[in-house]
Amino acid sequence: MPHTLVTPTQMGQILKTARKNNQLSQTELASRVGLSQSRISAFEQQPENIGLGQLLSVLNALGLELTVQPRQNTAPQALLARDSDAPEW
Repeated sequence: MPHTLVTPTQMGQILKTARKNNQLSQTELASRVGLSQSRISAFEQQPENIGLGQLLSVLNALGLELTVQPRQNTAPQALLARDSDAPEW
């Protein structure tokens, strides 16, 4: 089931739920991705501090993937105000 993220906290909740659904402890997940249990705990509690490479490794171990796509209901004003360096969709 796809999840739309707006805040980092939501990523932590998704990681924790997926880990539990896979019946993995934090220690077991950490072992699979070569991290410490405390790092997995930090991901779940403070996901704003996750590095992209580590996030992708954890998602892969949980059978998840990250997809980036344009927002469905972006207001015209938001499109005009976006950064000129942003990718064109």
